[in-house]
Amino acid sequence: MPSLLLLFTAALLSSWAQLLTDANSWWSLAMNPVQRPEMFIIGAQPVCSQLPGLSPGQRKLCQLYQEHMAYIGEGAKTGIKECQYQFRQRRWNCSTVDNTSVFGRVMQIGSRETAFTYAVSAAGVVNAISRACREGELSTCGCSRTARPKDLPRDWLWGGCGDNVEYGYRFAKEFVDAREREKNFAKGSEEQGRVLMNLQNNEAGRRAVYKMADVACKCHGVSGSCSLKTCWLQLAEFRKVGDQLKEKYDSAAAMRITRKGKLELVNSRFNQPTPEDLVYVDPSPDYCLRNETTGSLGTQGRLCNKTSEGMDGCELMCCGRGYDQFKSVQVERCHCKFHWCCFVKCKKCTEIVDQYVCK
Repeated sequence: MPSLLLLFTAALLSSWAQLLTDANSWWSLAMNPVQRPEMFIIGAQPVCSQLPGLSPGQRKLCQLYQEHMAYIGEGAKTGIKECQYQFRQRRWNCSTVDNTSVFGRVMQIGSRETAFTYAVSAAGVVNAISRACREGELSTCGCSRTARPKDLPRDWLWGGCGDNVEYGYRFAKEFVDAREREKNFAKGSEEQGRVLMNLQNNEAGRRAVYKMADVACKCHGVSGSCSLKTCWLQLAEFRKVGDQLKEKYDSAAAMRITRKGKLELVNSRFNQPTPEDLVYVDPSPDYCLRNETTGSLGTQGRLCNKTSEGMDGCELMCCGRGYDQFKSVQVERCHCKFHWCCFVKCKKCTEIVDQYVCK
């Protein structure tokens, strides 16, 4: 009898651990600083066993590429910050709710917002790993080996140390997609549809970084004559990647799963999405009110713009509930003067401004 009780307890704990892992996400690497390999302490637990939110496949990759984990965390953090910037004037503003699931239950809905979040975080990993390669931080990669562009003038040198976006793309695909690829749901089920949605959006995010990487050059020559140029491959500013993915969010395609286990357009009149497009399978909640079931935080207490007719305007942001007005003191630098040599001295000016918050 005691042995049966032990078996039952073990099975229950295993089941609970699996549920906990499913609720968590590798995004939590952005919230919990990852120990770098050079900081490992002899006799301490291996870093991979201590990281929350990793799936079994991701944990194996962690064991093989431990020095990459800090940069995956940096990439996730970059993606989250960009998400919060792009949605700063929307009802859902990409708020983080805890250090494990990060965004909470709202990510369980296969909405446009979820699509963007998966894409921008995958893009963040490509960005961080590509740059870490160039900076010599990873032993398995170095400078970009991209072939010389055909349209580069013949007298310009192709060299320097470019961002290794090829390696960043490949590694991000292997790591980020591992969680989805190890799931085994029934063909044609809603769960399989969600997996395919996540994979599509992960790929769209990676491709945004890959395709926006461009040639950068530096001049050489006497007195800056630029008689010679050295060029290399360089990542685009991540803000530009975020802007492009936001455009993809605005034009995201509504999809559904077929019995054959493939995603198809809900409305066949629209163009079939390319691998660079975002897709979603569930309508978005309105995010107006706090809802524990959907994970919506609501807009109560959010600042709004009284004069705007856009999503940041009080009418739309507050969902018709009205708003409260209050006055706040803002301190800004003003009357700045340049002093020889070489600094700028400013005064501090205070201003009382009207602000509005949703009821």
